[in-house]
Amino acid sequence: MNYSHLFIAIAFFYCLSIQPAKAQRQRLDFNRGWSFHFGYDTRQQPALTYISLPHTWNSQDAPSKQIGYLRQSGIYEKYFKYTSLWREKRLFLYFAGANTVATVFLNGHWLTQHKGGYTAFCVEITRWLNVGENHLEVDVSNAWRPDVLPLSGDFNCYGGLHRPVTLIVTGQNCITPLDFASPGVYITPEAIGPGQTKLSVRVKLSLKKLQGLTMRIIVTDRCGRQVATNKSAVYRCTGLERHLRIFKPHFWNGVADPYEYHLSVQLLKNSIPIDEVKQDFGIRKFTVSSNTGFWLNDQHIDLHGVGFHEDTKGKGSSMDTDDLHNDMTLLEELGVNAVRLTHYPHAQYCYDWCDRKGVVVWSEIPLVGPGGYSGSGYNASPALRQQARQVLTEMIRQNYNHPAICFWGLFNELKTDGDDPVCFIKQLDQLAKKEDPSRLTTCASFLDDDHFNHVTDLIAWNKYYGWYDSDLNKIGAWADRIHRLYPNKPIAVSEFGAGGSVRQHTQQLSRPSPEGSFHPEEWQTAFHEANWAMLAKRPFIWAKFVWALKDFGSAIRTEGDTAGINDKGLVTYDGQTKKDAFFFYKSNWNNAPMVYIADRRNKQRTDPITTIKVYSNLKEVALRINGRIIGKTMPDSLHRACWNFVILQKGLNLIQASGWLDQKEYTDSCTWTLINTNR
Repeated sequence: MNYSHLFIAIAFFYCLSIQPAKAQRQRLDFNRGWSFHFGYDTRQQPALTYISLPHTWNSQDAPSKQIGYLRQSGIYEKYFKYTSLWREKRLFLYFAGANTVATVFLNGHWLTQHKGGYTAFCVEITRWLNVGENHLEVDVSNAWRPDVLPLSGDFNCYGGLHRPVTLIVTGQNCITPLDFASPGVYITPEAIGPGQTKLSVRVKLSLKKLQGLTMRIIVTDRCGRQVATNKSAVYRCTGLERHLRIFKPHFWNGVADPYEYHLSVQLLKNSIPIDEVKQDFGIRKFTVSSNTGFWLNDQHIDLHGVGFHEDTKGKGSSMDTDDLHNDMTLLEELGVNAVRLTHYPHAQYCYDWCDRKGVVVWSEIPLVGPGGYSGSGYNASPALRQQARQVLTEMIRQNYNHPAICFWGLFNELKTDGDDPVCFIKQLDQLAKKEDPSRLTTCASFLDDDHFNHVTDLIAWNKYYGWYDSDLNKIGAWADRIHRLYPNKPIAVSEFGAGGSVRQHTQQLSRPSPEGSFHPEEWQTAFHEANWAMLAKRPFIWAKFVWALKDFGSAIRTEGDTAGINDKGLVTYDGQTKKDAFFFYKSNWNNAPMVYIADRRNKQRTDPITTIKVYSNLKEVALRINGRIIGKTMPDSLHRACWNFVILQKGLNLIQASGWLDQKEYTDSCTWTLINTNR
């Protein structure tokens, strides 16, 4: 063992531990000072790697050169020192995510095992702490198992402690963190109206002694003004429910006005606070109509956005706050008002960001089918069904207070050629409604038959007309047919997209083979223009989600310019290059003034006669080539300004586009070279 690293880890944590004691709980960063080795290395002194969390051993597995990636076990170890300040305290370890099965040991004692890599779990360690040095070991496996979701899917399950770990220190009496790793506080706005809203607040407790305890609930507005309070005696050890009223509530109103209140729940003994949990929440009501789509606070909103994975080049799913922020920044620039968090619950940072920005959320469990691939996403074993119930309960309780979440997703692309999942999906739907009757359930199917169509409140489909199907203009007719067949069922498009490489280009559009190595960016752009043109004018489609925000790792993919990558993203895997389709949606979804020349990366041209296309949300756009004015035009309803039959000169061509708003000019430029022409 490298004792220098061990000494640093112990010293760092000891510095944390000698801070002055607080009456209320502490949340201590537990992400530094870990060592890692693979589970198969059982030598007395295995080869250790010293790491910080989040971490995965699969970060370099995508792109891969072959079908497959490491699905095995890894062992994480950490030494930390007991402090006298912990006397009479309770200690809990909160794991935000361990993919996919984690077993926790402290000083050689088995504490717990958690199945599922995308929901948090929490375990109390108080009983097993030693005075002096303590040894924490977490064995993590991402090996495929028939009793752990997901069983299949077009994405990589990166192994490891891929989300942060926190040490929670409380008094003997506390608001429990052990209720499926939730905050222990559940806020439900009821009887929502402009004059007043009733607020139900349920609190889960873990008490050693009941005498002398009271509970104080304080609600403040965004300016810190107190708008509601409640104080009462605690008479049950397990929890209580209180009701408050907020008069003239300020609604959480999506991107237009994502207003949040702040709630503090304090546990007091003899009027002195001994524990506190704080939660932000919003007040809103919503409905979904089969004819007019999504309504928030009696205002219609055309929900549009993207689905995406927690996956970035070089890190896999072990994304830190900066990585998550970068993805959220892309969402904001794109102008989404909804996201589908696929195909599992995402990090809390994402939900918090959506709350603050007013982005409506569809959050789902990893009950993922194979879609068009072989295999199954479901089996009828009691173990798998229990694990699915557990993950659904965890997702709902851990995210209950987020106003952005409107939909709980129960599955993606299941099939019916093995054990029929419909009966079990109905059970999950009942469980979701029991846990949270205030939200709607939905699912993402890829089958047009009605097998799944009546299981959840809402239904959506993953459709790829123009990619896996040759007809670019088919999705509109499909949507109309489905709407006629199920006139009372709200329907959505949960995925639509096409592969696109920023390194591959063509001047002559024709549909490429999805399984082939040539995925020109221009076809991806044409796909999205055609599909969005049809989806945008059908208000009965309650949401439209592009697949996907970014390229991501998928070991089963042997296509496009790089094996092991699904290249349907609007942005490259490293998050650095925004494809043309990104700017097409930005011009349609984001009101910030913009001008963008499409086909810009197709720099080497062989045909002197071309069409130049500019995406812009300005009223008029001007085009110049090599300083010569070509003309001005108004963008169409899809924010495309086009000039047809433009003649390029041999050699270098400087393309410039510009537009004006409020006396400010917005410009874009690129260069193309005309080569090898006899014309």
